[in-house]
Amino acid sequence: MDTTSLRDKILETVIRKSTLKQKIFDNTFTAFNLLKDTLLEVASEMDDELDGQLDRRVRIEYRDRGKFEAQLQVANDILIFRMHTDIFQFATDHLIWQTPYVQNEHDNSYCGIIDIYNFLSDSFKFNRNADEGYLIGRIFINREQCYFTEGKQRSTLRAMNFGSETIDRNALVGILEASIAYVLHFDLLVPPYEENKCVTVDQFNSKMDNSKFVTGKRVGYEFNTEDI
Repeated sequence: MDTTSLRDKILETVIRKSTLKQKIFDNTFTAFNLLKDTLLEVASEMDDELDGQLDRRVRIEYRDRGKFEAQLQVANDILIFRMHTDIFQFATDHLIWQTPYVQNEHDNSYCGIIDIYNFLSDSFKFNRNADEGYLIGRIFINREQCYFTEGKQRSTLRAMNFGSETIDRNALVGILEASIAYVLHFDLLVPPYEENKCVTVDQFNSKMDNSKFVTGKRVGYEFNTEDI
């Protein structure tokens, strides 16, 4: 007969889970800071390689947006990397549960997340606050610094290979280059005519408020996640 009191079980769970989640947070934060360094290096390298070949208005630029955000501008696109401060568990139908790595050790399934968003650079330049950005990828990192990615970067490590590699600079360079390649081919589509055939007087009279005219690469179209 189990004589352990409910309070003892609660305290044991608090200790185990808080220790686990703090370890994952620390791993994710370390990886995010390494990502910032990698972004700066890649931006500098690309800028040097393109020197003299482009109009000076075309920018390859890194910007630190704070403790949990970083930005890379590549020509007319902006990639924003954001680390979530919480630790997550996966739904029961996620592919991760089919991997021996997670099946053999449940704690391996808890992960921190770094999101990757794509925006148009003009959305920030002209303060178009209603413009749409797109989540193009996510990096998941666990207690053992193993990682996998979800999203549009088809050449990066997927869920079924979770546990086979740990996050490091080489992995981050691969994710970054795949993300850049994706957004450069993710072109701005002309919005459907029916979506824009009517505007209000207020929209034209408020010329300084550019956010009244919403722009996004897929405004009026469905942005699918079929490859996630």
